[in-house]
Formats: sequence, C-alpha cells, structure tokens
Amino acid sequence: ESKKRLYDPPNNPRGASDIGYLNDDHVRSTLKLVRQAWLDGHEIGTHFNGHFCSGSGSVGNWTPQQWRSEIAQAKSFVTEWRTNTGWTDLPALPFDYEKELIGARTPCLLGQDNLLPAARELGWRYDASSPGGVQRWPQRKEGLWDLPLQAIPFPGHRFEVLSMDYNILANQSIATTRAPSYNYPAWRTQATNSYISGFKRAYETNRAPFFVGNHFEDWNGGIYMDAVEKAFKYIAHEKSKGADVRLVSFRQFVDWLDVQRPEVLAKLQSMDVAEQPAGGWKSYLRGQAA
Repeated sequence: ESKKRLYDPPNNPRGASDIGYLNDDHVRSTLKLVRQAWLDGHEIGTHFNGHFCSGSGSVGNWTPQQWRSEIAQAKSFVTEWRTNTGWTDLPALPFDYEKELIGARTPCLLGQDNLLPAARELGWRYDASSPGGVQRWPQRKEGLWDLPLQAIPFPGHRFEVLSMDYNILANQSIATTRAPSYNYPAWRTQATNSYISGFKRAYETNRAPFFVGNHFEDWNGGIYMDAVEKAFKYIAHEKSKGADVRLVSFRQFVDWLDVQRPEVLAKLQSMDVAEQPAGGWKSYLRGQAA
C-alpha cells in the first residue's frame, strides 16, 4: 500500500484501485503462496490490477493501448517485486512471467473486445473474459481461444447460473455477502450441486470443458469456498473410479486443443449442450483410435 503510486491505471487517478491494497504481511504471504502454487503445478495468469468495473474509468471503456499499459504494469508488479519492496529475505519466484503469462480474465468480465487485440500482439493464447456462454467446446476469437464461464443448472430454479461463486451468491443473497447464517447450509448445498450438475451434464453429454470461477473469499461464511472444494473432490473421485476426466490449467487445456486435428475439433465444436456423438462416446473414441 505504501507504494500504490507506482500504479498508473488507465482513466483513473494514479494510485487508485477499486479493491484494497495489501499490507506488507499480506504481500509477503502472497509471494510465498504464488511461488508454492506454481511449484504445485498451477498456472499464474492475471486478473489485472485495480479491478475497475464502473464509471468512466471502468475496464469496459479501455482502449487496446490502455490494456497494453495495464498488462505491462501487471507484469512489472510480478517481476519487480524485489525492487519495489526492498526485501532480500524471500526467494525469487520460480517462473519467468514473460513466458508464463499467456492469458487472463478481466475484472467483472468487461472489456474483452479491446483487450483481445492487445493480447494477440503479446502472443497470448487464450482469454477467459467472455461474459458467459453455454457448455460447448470453445472456439477461437481474434486468434485466441475463448474460454467463457458457463451457464450451468441451478438446483431449485428453471434458470441457469454462471459458473462462478459471485453469480451464485447474487442469486442467493442478492446484494450482501453477509446474509443471515441460517441460510448457509442450504445455500452451500445448492452451490455445490450447481457445480456438480454442470460437470455431470458436460461429462454425460458433449464432454465440453467445465470452467469454474472462484474468488477465494469468505462470503456468507465461506460457503462458496466449501462448495467449490466439495465439487472438485466429487470430480476427482469420479476420475479415481475410472471416469475419463482431467483436471488441468487453461495452459494445459489450450496445449491439448492446439494439437488436435481440425476435423476432430470441428466435430467437438459442432455438438450442442447435452448432445453426444452418434453412437455414444465409446463408439466415437474407438473410431478416433482407429
């Protein structure tokens, strides 16, 4: 926080941010955890910096040039942390962020149209900022894989909900993240089953990739953290029982997409929600193997 004026956000005052800055202890903790996350096999992308979602300074109004400035600053905060903090007692981050950073998700899923030209110039390979889509296999958009959050079943309702904790919250507790606690058990179960229903629909039909967005917040007593953990454990258990499932990063996923034959991708992309290949997956996969 003491160095916040290093940040010069587009269309906003120097040092501004719509989310809070971290104190020194939290910065230290973040450096340690980002390092460990990468060593554990996670990808380090970016959600950018100041999280501006409203007014004239919103990321939805940024130009491609302004996105390039934001990206350059996002990189500098990761690569120049030692210079910015003056700390010498922490190990270096174990990755080259210039090579590691190949995709992002914008704040509030805004501004993708002007982000994509900047991302393409930088050689990025995907973007996860589309404001929601159906559970289908992804397409390219301006040369990048477009990996949107998805509309998934919402138990107890006829409408579907976006596969992100905040959107589930918004449909449960409207405008508050601290609703009365007597709601929490039912909401936790509903959120968990929403994720599981999204996974099952994809796995049992068109096998489209299942994307989840999660904020790592303690909203409504932490029930959304509980829900995503329970859902992932369910998915991992299905894998352990022999289901044809992989839990992968966006980088690993686009690596896989990029080596598929065009006709294979075209077939996958042609399948609608809840649609299977003719004859089912076993028959289709036997044909691919042959």
